[in-house]
Amino acid sequence: MDVHDKLDELSALVEGARAMPMSASCVVNRAQVLDLLDEARSLLPASLDQADDILAERDGIVAAARVSAAEVLAQADEEARARVSEHEVYRAALAEADAVRAEADAEAERMRRETDDYVDAKLANFEVALHKTLAAVQKGRDKIRGRQEYDELGYDDSPLPG
Repeated sequence: MDVHDKLDELSALVEGARAMPMSASCVVNRAQVLDLLDEARSLLPASLDQADDILAERDGIVAAARVSAAEVLAQADEEARARVSEHEVYRAALAEADAVRAEADAEAERMRRETDDYVDAKLANFEVALHKTLAAVQKGRDKIRGRQEYDELGYDDSPLPG
């Protein structure tokens, strides 16, 4: 079960609560609401762990790209050294090494951008989920405050004569 399921349960509890006469307030079981909120809180760290996993995945991809780029650069340097014996061949090797290096740098940059875009999209989805969670929690707290203010005004819960 995830945070959204718990919030749905909380919403259903509030929506199904007995309405107060002539008021937008309702009566809910405090223990039940607090239990659902505690359960939702306990599920949040799992969502945060998912965000950490996504960031770790991004770091792994960037690290792999760097290793790949280093291997390409090492290979280019090795090829350049092998061709040192002849001047024109040496110049061609240097030019090719520069091209390979530029290509590896461009590929690493492209992979970094793609990884950042992927992580950003995942974090944006997570941010939306957190905003919805916070909004639902705030709505529940507002309803509880409204009920408490109603109770503090001293209104009687007994039905009206008539």
